[in-house]
Amino acid sequence: MAPTIYLHWTATGYDWIRPGHYHSIISGDGRVHRLHSYSVDLPAHTWQRNSNSVALSCACMGGIPDPWSMPPTAAQVAGLCSEAASLARSWGWHDSDIGIQQVMTHAEAASNRDGRVMHDNYGPVVWGGTGERWDLLQLEPDGPLDGGDQLRARIRDLLRGDADPVPDDQRLLFRGETTIQARGAGLSVQIDAEGRSWALLSDLLQRYDIAHSWDGSRRRILIGARDVAPTYREDGVQASIGWPLVELSLQSSSAPVILTGIIRPSEAGDRAWCRVVEFAEEFGISLSFQPLVLGERRGG
Repeated sequence: MAPTIYLHWTATGYDWIRPGHYHSIISGDGRVHRLHSYSVDLPAHTWQRNSNSVALSCACMGGIPDPWSMPPTAAQVAGLCSEAASLARSWGWHDSDIGIQQVMTHAEAASNRDGRVMHDNYGPVVWGGTGERWDLLQLEPDGPLDGGDQLRARIRDLLRGDADPVPDDQRLLFRGETTIQARGAGLSVQIDAEGRSWALLSDLLQRYDIAHSWDGSRRRILIGARDVAPTYREDGVQASIGWPLVELSLQSSSAPVILTGIIRPSEAGDRAWCRVVEFAEEFGISLSFQPLVLGERRGG
């Protein structure tokens, strides 16, 4: 059976980012915080529907006494749809596959709107429920009660390519190549327009003897290290960078995402890249600057 994507809000402020409940949370500025690998089940996001599913959530609707004093922002809705479309694309889905059986809001799931009666109706009162969950029933105050339909339409547009792509002048470009020292030997890196160094993930993983395997079907590198504690950094790589994304995740039951890189084409085929400093910080590698030098790995 194909997996299901469930869309939520957290009923918190815009900056609430916590692992455990959702695979990814979109903060108020639209930034996607990938907290768990999409290949694992989480136990507590959608009642009786946690198996074979992914939960994406907007950090919003935490206003007291009025939740609508913190509504979903336009940037959040755009980030939510972009992440859902990217995930669907990685599974080989097309725009015609995006229906309520595949992508639904928590409001719709709580009310069994997909036709599967998984539990009593604890969804919106307007749909005959108890009103316990009404996530994304509406996308704005006093808006129409078709939030799920609106979101699915936007995801279809993204999969069709109808939505605006990242303009060429905003896509990450490498401006030059240089060599840095990493563990006492030269390492070839590329420099972007902001002066940040990028290296091939395969080069870094091999240099530091980090066991890993490639899951090509999901564009994911699985890390065998047991001494890494994810930092869930605020400035993680986003889809707005203009290239397909790749995840590094732990080989564990919760499979937290360690960092996100990009896939770029080359004469040798598609290659995975990541930011050098981010890699070093996540894997506990000593750093010095001016010039950038990577030392030994001390653990995460």
